[in-house]
Amino acid sequence: MPTEPGLLRTLREDLDVVVERDPSIRNRREGVLHAALPALWAHRVAHRLHRRGLRLAARLVAHGARRHTGVEIHPGAVLGRRVFIDHGCGVVIGETAVIGDDVTIFHQVTLGAVGWWNDNARPDGERRHPVVGDGVILGANATVLGPVTVGDGALIGAMATVTKDIPADARVYAPPSVIRTPGGDVTPATDPVRLLASAGSW
Repeated sequence: MPTEPGLLRTLREDLDVVVERDPSIRNRREGVLHAALPALWAHRVAHRLHRRGLRLAARLVAHGARRHTGVEIHPGAVLGRRVFIDHGCGVVIGETAVIGDDVTIFHQVTLGAVGWWNDNARPDGERRHPVVGDGVILGANATVLGPVTVGDGALIGAMATVTKDIPADARVYAPPSVIRTPGGDVTPATDPVRLLASAGSW
């Protein structure tokens, strides 16, 4: 799970990961302009402020990042090393979420709670959000809710919803789409290529 080297080293790793994992980025200069990188870097700063008890300052940093990038990461969330947020718009990560190292998160992913009507009854300090293991891939518009654990190396496909623990190296896919032809025939879209594409945005 997450380890924390110095801030500058972490920021350099974040930039290097953008160059390594995004084929549209050719070098570090282009990587600095990656859409989601400012949100990640802002979170690295906001989280340190949050841990030091400077909650208002941390919130201000997070608020600025959200307005600029469309990525909402609570300052209390713990993000590991080499986390890659691809595209980023619409990503939401809750306060007690913990994300491991080498995780890939596509756009519109939610790592959220199950609702205030349940969470307000939890004891203070109890986790409300997911723990995501090392090397996990969260596909576009995947939703993981509550204090669940996603094991190392798991893949949560696009549009999938997770509310229970997922073992390491598991694959979770949303139900296949249904194809309706002009003649009225209805067939499930079970093309394996479509299922593989559900891991992210193609």
